[in-house]
Amino acid sequence: MKQQGAPLQDRDRLSWIDAARGLAILGIFMVNVPAFNAPYFLYGGEDQFFPSETSQAVQTIIDIFFQASFYTLFSLMFGFGLYMMKERLEQKHVSYRPIIFRRLMVLLGFGAVHAFLIWHGDILLSYGLFGFAMFAFFNASPKTLIITAFTMLGVLTFPLTLGLYAVRSKLGAFSSYAEVEAAKQNYGEGSLLNIWQQNFADWTYSNNLATLPLLALSLIPMFLLGAYIAKKKWLHHPEDHLATIKRWWVMTGVLFILFKAGPYVIGNPEWFQLMQDNIGGSSSAVFYLLTVTLAFRSSVGKKLVKPLTWVGRMSLSNYIFQSVICFILFYSVGFGWYGEVTPLASVGIVVIIFSFQVVLSKLWINKYQYGPLEWLWRTMTYGKKQPLKRSDSQAS
Repeated sequence: MKQQGAPLQDRDRLSWIDAARGLAILGIFMVNVPAFNAPYFLYGGEDQFFPSETSQAVQTIIDIFFQASFYTLFSLMFGFGLYMMKERLEQKHVSYRPIIFRRLMVLLGFGAVHAFLIWHGDILLSYGLFGFAMFAFFNASPKTLIITAFTMLGVLTFPLTLGLYAVRSKLGAFSSYAEVEAAKQNYGEGSLLNIWQQNFADWTYSNNLATLPLLALSLIPMFLLGAYIAKKKWLHHPEDHLATIKRWWVMTGVLFILFKAGPYVIGNPEWFQLMQDNIGGSSSAVFYLLTVTLAFRSSVGKKLVKPLTWVGRMSLSNYIFQSVICFILFYSVGFGWYGEVTPLASVGIVVIIFSFQVVLSKLWINKYQYGPLEWLWRTMTYGKKQPLKRSDSQAS
């Protein structure tokens, strides 16, 4: 009898992968909160509006250690997860194409709701759209995957960096005062309709025909790199690949520091930011993933990162939850803090809310097998209602 597809079971989960997803949720939140509570990180001018030394220092730390590091890590995990799903379905002799197609379509639905009703900075819509590219690579060799990933990153990064360097004298001027004031007015004082209108304007500013190729050449390479790591089984059996993992950990760590922190030695020029984000950000994503994996090899390291697994198992629910909380905190229909929160206060908000998510995720996972949105996603993907509540034997 032909077997049916089914979600990943607890016994098959890789805890370090869940922890890496949890870390990605933390890192994404650290970058998203400043972008959610003020227009300067979309339209520019943050240095003028947050000129204090403390604000500058906080922004520098976020830029080096968080910016472009965690959506890339989440992208890598997305590609890793898609390939694992494809492999698991094939092992059960189930056609993976229709199931993964439905999975991506449902993700597009989640992304549309999130992008247009909650926050313009949504990444789910892009994952759902560009995730279809993976169908062309599911059966590719590991060599093809990594060469294609590096080629795509290079095609995006090096020519554009040279172009930006050529016009470097014209970069850096801030002239978006009108856009900044419109955002502050609509988000901070407007009606719900004003908020949605501004949100759509911000989304179309970030996602247009000119930016789509750039986004594709940023995300798809990380999907491919995730599939490459899944095919090589580095994270399935880390103890069998420790030498390779440590070699990549050192290599990506050096590139991380060189391309993310190094630019500050020469004044962090704007023309170098694409290189900083795409090479440095991609390297830091792999470095963070391998750091978490290596941490699980020791009892102390495992205890330190274990709480991240609870958040990571509910990564979709926690990602959307963060946006809903920010919507309430910063927009006029809630507390109306838009444009009034300093970078340091943003960090405090992240620490408080994420700590709450760790506790809430642990309590939820003790009682339920999946997060609420994960359960809905699985149910719609497999076309069959999935069990949610744990049985007594499954309680953790």
